[in-house]
Amino acid sequence: MGWLQDRESVGVNVSRIDYYNDPGAPKANSIRVAVSAFVQDSAERVLMIRRTDNDKYSIPGGGLEAGESVADAVVREVKEETGIDVRVTKVLGVFSDPNHVIAYDDGEVLQEFSICFYAEPVGGKLRTSTESKEVDWISPDKLAKLDIHPSIMLRIQHGLANDGEPYFT
Repeated sequence: MGWLQDRESVGVNVSRIDYYNDPGAPKANSIRVAVSAFVQDSAERVLMIRRTDNDKYSIPGGGLEAGESVADAVVREVKEETGIDVRVTKVLGVFSDPNHVIAYDDGEVLQEFSICFYAEPVGGKLRTSTESKEVDWISPDKLAKLDIHPSIMLRIQHGLANDGEPYFT
């Protein structure tokens, strides 16, 4: 069960607002380790979800749970949010920009800290979840038409570039 689901299971309102380079943003009061996955199929389409908490398109990901490795968290989160089984192949980058904060209705304001991985699909079937109202393979030329947060678009751009060097902030 992912961190978002933990909040839902105890009845916490999980709506969120992402602030990026916004001088009016609230100050971060916590940091949590998160993971995300850049996954492409054999047609080079990107695995994308449409989030239920902010209605934006995103690559799959979520919080690291106690007792699991970051690679295990990637596999779990992708399966939970999309129905797709993946194998983690390498690190895409570490995203920790203090100018990106995520504010939740309960007062928690997280500073971005996400380790993004390349992963390849190895099975499963597309499906939605409590965290994803849409799941699909999206052609890179269609991404610009989607409402994607700039921090997620940065991950996607680095994933598509696949220059062999991990990105970090």
